[in-house]
Amino acid sequence: MFKKNNFIFVFSLLLLGGCSVGPDWEKPTAKLPSSFLPPTGKPAKSQVITMPVDPMWWNIFQDKELSSLVSRVAAANLDVAEASARLAQSRSERRIVGADRYPTAHLNASYARERASPNGILGLMGTTQPQAIDTIANGSPGFGPSALPGSSGSHPFNLWQYGFDSSWEVDLWGRVRRSVEASSAMVEASEDTRRGILISVLAEIARDYIQLRGVQAQIIIVKENLDIATHSLSLTKLRFTNGATTNLDVANASAQVATIRADLPELQKQEAQLINALSFLLGEPPRALKQELSTPQPVPPVPPRVPMGLPSDLARFRPDIRAAEAQLHAATANIGVAKADFYPRITLSGSLDIQALQFSGLGALASRQYGLGPTISIPFFEGGKLHGTLELRKAQQKEMAINYQRTVLRAWHEVDDALTTYNAAQNQREQWQESVKQNQTALEIAQTQYKEGVIDFLNVISVQNKLLLAQRALVKMDTDTDVALTNLYKALGGGWQADFPI
Repeated sequence: MFKKNNFIFVFSLLLLGGCSVGPDWEKPTAKLPSSFLPPTGKPAKSQVITMPVDPMWWNIFQDKELSSLVSRVAAANLDVAEASARLAQSRSERRIVGADRYPTAHLNASYARERASPNGILGLMGTTQPQAIDTIANGSPGFGPSALPGSSGSHPFNLWQYGFDSSWEVDLWGRVRRSVEASSAMVEASEDTRRGILISVLAEIARDYIQLRGVQAQIIIVKENLDIATHSLSLTKLRFTNGATTNLDVANASAQVATIRADLPELQKQEAQLINALSFLLGEPPRALKQELSTPQPVPPVPPRVPMGLPSDLARFRPDIRAAEAQLHAATANIGVAKADFYPRITLSGSLDIQALQFSGLGALASRQYGLGPTISIPFFEGGKLHGTLELRKAQQKEMAINYQRTVLRAWHEVDDALTTYNAAQNQREQWQESVKQNQTALEIAQTQYKEGVIDFLNVISVQNKLLLAQRALVKMDTDTDVALTNLYKALGGGWQADFPI
């Protein structure tokens, strides 16, 4: 009957262990529009469409070198590697928390050479005076080790022992389950944080590469204008030799050559710094990519159509939204942990040991000793600690809910701003393209009129400076348009699926 009652008791505990206190997790609904708003300003040539976004969005530039750099960055970037290490820590923490779901068991073994003190427990046992061990064994007065003849204290004796003990907390109210739930949610948050870092690195490597090509294009333009200015200087010197002009035109032409040449060191510095920035992103030492990237290439053109999906895709693709949702999940589960602490904890424990005074006695059945039974712990007075903890967890959940709403709203704003910037950059590019065309025509006319003696050389210099300004501005707008498209895809949250899938 006793064993049957014990079985019923344990079975009842297991059934109770299926419930969990605290609120259950409900996935929040992201408040997003059904479609993105059209960009502010005149519609540009390259338009966005609602087709699904390619996770490998950088291929839209059709630049093999850019694709090559991006394909290497996930495995080489140190920020991504650091995020991966933090993710491994988070997974280990979940494993530690999850271990509370299972019983713990320990094997133990010990040996001790002991002698009891008469001033200690022997004084309570009535064995402070000498007694023979055999008489104690025959039932004479006194209990415990006998004192040594002619002295106080027990005979030294050996104590051999081995066995195991085990314990398991019955998770009646779901405290452990809620803890594991919270820890698992934090692992998800850590995973999405790593994805967010990868997206930032992908966008950064694309921006640096595009800016590098833009700087190299400006270097080519400056060198072309330097050739024009050098040719004009030679022509002016020839005209001065022939008496067709004054030394003033020669000085102006020489100054123009020096002014244009002065732009080269700054651009070359920017080129070197951008190559180093790309090297750093790939975990390489300075100038490691110089040979690979030093040959100028044109700024990648933008595509005629830009797929950007639907606003509802943001909640699935943006790692910061996913991480904010996971943090809200963890905060909700922690409320359950705090509530479970108000209820009793029951722990089942047991031990089996073999103990003997002689090593040879360790194999005897009489050397067995064991203990088995439940332990209950009921919170009685905590000085407000439990209530304070519960209120703290509720406040943290509220904070995470607000953080989730803010993250969703910020994502929507970032996409809208990036879309407007991309549209505006294209419209600006069209104006600078027309400016370059007209300034090229003006320079040709000015050079012809100077040769004919109709105008002085200052007019040629003025027109050439305007052309140089327009050409460099056009390259900058090519660069800015590509960067704006990169920022748009970063805002959409794509790029992590291939390297860090769910």
